[in-house]
Amino acid sequence: MIRFDDVSKHYAGGQAALSQLSFEIARGEMVFVTGHSGAGKSTLLKLILGMEKSSAGQVLVNGSNLNRLPRNKIPYHRRGIGAVFQDHQLLFDRSVADNVALPLQIAGFHPQETRRRVRAALDKVGLLSKEKMFPERLSGGEQQRVGIARAVVNRPQIILADEPTGNLDPELSADVMKVFEQFKSVGVSLLLASHNLSLVKQLNYRTLTLSEGRLIRDGRS
Repeated sequence: MIRFDDVSKHYAGGQAALSQLSFEIARGEMVFVTGHSGAGKSTLLKLILGMEKSSAGQVLVNGSNLNRLPRNKIPYHRRGIGAVFQDHQLLFDRSVADNVALPLQIAGFHPQETRRRVRAALDKVGLLSKEKMFPERLSGGEQQRVGIARAVVNRPQIILADEPTGNLDPELSADVMKVFEQFKSVGVSLLLASHNLSLVKQLNYRTLTLSEGRLIRDGRS
């Protein structure tokens, strides 16, 4: 599903964000990526999303070599990936259902199919009863679950999450992780960037540890 072959990323001025990363994530595998601030976690996710291109090496996602993918194909590539962000990035002037519907509306889905998928996604994260509410009336954990529902509403093969539990207490963090595990169980591949080392160790999934842009460890906690 995701493969990095000797991938490096350098920015202007020669700054190395990633250096010679090689790893593979299989279908239905849930993997954490950890490391200090500036270790390269966000850059890694951006490469998978096609927001950045590697300076060297090959990034392969769902069978596509992203280094060779034409710019006009990037939006189609991203439709196969669900992205969850720490700050939720919800629109507070739209209802929960309207927030979740956004990816489908952009993709041109029929309104009836959009509504069906939105309700299914909200049901999956336990928020169907709150579909008509506005995000400001939800708790932080509920807002995060709306973000997850939006990420999965178009049934992606891959979910990427950048600090998905960064602003949540331990109980809410555990709830969010249970939602991710549900998607893992149906064959979705997940890559979760996190500073929460206690949570990572507790769950004991495979973990990629970055330091100064290099992969220094690949294994379970």
